[in-house]
This record gives sequence, structure tokens and C-alpha cells, in this order.
Amino acid sequence: MSSFFNRLIVGVVQLMPKATVRYFSSRYIAGERLSDAVDVSKELNKNRICATIDVLGEAVTTKEEAVQAKNECLKVLEAVSKFRVDANLSIKPTQFGLSIDEEFCLQQVLEIAEKAAKVNNFIRLDMEDSPYTTKTFELLKKARKQYDNIGVVVQAYLHRTYDDVVELNKIGTNYRLCKGIYVEPASIAYKGKQEIRDNYLKILDLMLKNGNYVGIATHDLYLVNAAKELIARYEIPKNKFEFQMLLGVNEDLRDKIAAEGYKIRIYVPFGEHWYKYSIRRLQENPEVAGHIFKNIFGVR
Repeated sequence: MSSFFNRLIVGVVQLMPKATVRYFSSRYIAGERLSDAVDVSKELNKNRICATIDVLGEAVTTKEEAVQAKNECLKVLEAVSKFRVDANLSIKPTQFGLSIDEEFCLQQVLEIAEKAAKVNNFIRLDMEDSPYTTKTFELLKKARKQYDNIGVVVQAYLHRTYDDVVELNKIGTNYRLCKGIYVEPASIAYKGKQEIRDNYLKILDLMLKNGNYVGIATHDLYLVNAAKELIARYEIPKNKFEFQMLLGVNEDLRDKIAAEGYKIRIYVPFGEHWYKYSIRRLQENPEVAGHIFKNIFGVR
């Protein structure tokens, strides 16, 4: 499906009533309640697929909002433990006040990491747009001085990422490697499809050779196949990597990866901020709109 058609879908969606957007986005958002995310994750688990749960929301403007977000995440960890869900937690640093007070944000994240450690779980710092890249890595380094159950996302389309990984390897970082979805200037980000792929594989090669645990996050069959080749070449054990995808996107590929015996984890977002997330996600990554359109209408 062409990029023009994907963008056309995004434009049409933005003109639709909110209820229609909800239908359009329901395939890749679990719902508004924590129980929705738990139910979706448990269904995935039945098919030997793991989950990472995300409480929707970011860029809070007050510390009170950040504390509320932290408390919601603590509830997620409680529910995952209580209901024995095979899921970890993804969090966005700006949701915990990174843009307000970095030390305050660190304390919020440490509380979540402490709770995760108590229930034998793991949290991952999602990566946001470029003003927060360095701040997120600094947050990771500080948090890992106290807890090692914290990982981070890196984005292959940024020019800086390979060098960042060289440095982050020194502290044994656990990664999710994705292409990147935010709109960034060409001065700091690759724009061509193949050059992003090439950088993705260059970074993945570095991670695998270094022995890092890597979440290989992509819906791109080209990258999935290339990743499998690297895994075979370096004889990487299955406990050192997993594939990751978004809920409701390219489910045929998801099921194929799982059927081949690879570990795969699905990103399961939920929360009352679903509308803003839906529109932004589609604006920033029109390919997602194309995947969802094909899934809804059975287009191949």
C-alpha cells in the first residue's frame, strides 16, 4: 500500500466523528480501563505471546499529574502480578515529569522500578522526540545505579543512535530497537526507507555481538528476515532477544513469528487518552494506518 494512500487514510480519519475514530483505533488500543489491558494481554498469552502494557499519556504539565501517572503504573504492576499475566510495563518519561523536574521524574521512575522488582517484573523507558533523547538516557543511567530491571528504547532513524548504543553497551543496557516514529529534521534523522533499514541492522548487529538483550521491534518483513539471519549467524540464544510489535498491526506476521518458536511481545496501550494517542500515532506513522486498514477490511 502506497505512502500516499496511507496519508490519505490518516487525513480521512481526522475528519471522522470521535466514535468512528474509536472503532478505527480499537484494534491497537486495548480500551480505557486497566482491566481491558489485562484481558487483552491474557488473550495474547494464550497464544504464547507476551505483552508490554502502556498507560496512555505523556508530557504532563504538573507534578500532581506525574504522581497520578505513577500510581496508575503501580496498579498495572499489581494487576500483572495478581492475575499472573506475562507482561511488563512501558513508561514515557515525560509522563512522570521529565520536562518539569528531572530529579523529581527520577524519583517517580525509581518508585516504579522498586515495585517492579518486588513482583519480579521489568520496566522500559519509551523514547520520545529528540529534545528528550539525551535526558532519557541520563535518566536510565541514574535509575540503573539502583535497579537493573530497567531498559530503554532506541530509534534507528536518528543519526546519533549507533554512537549512543556504543556508550549504553558499557552498562549492559536492555534495548527495544525500533525505526522511530516522531517527525524529526533531516539534519538529525535519516529519511529514506532503505537507509533507515540499513542503520537499524547496523545497530542490531552491534547489540547482538555485544550480548545485549534486544527487543527487535518492527513490522517490516525485510527487517524481520534480516534479524533472523543475524541471530543464526551469531548463534544468539533465544533468551537474549525477542521480537516486538504493536497491538493489532500486521497480525499475520506476528503469528508467523510466534509459530516459528520465537518469543514475541505485543505493545498493549490503554487509558482515557486514547483519542489523542490514536491521532498522533497515525499522523506520525502513516504506515500504521495502512496496516490497520488492511486488517479491518481484509486487504492483502
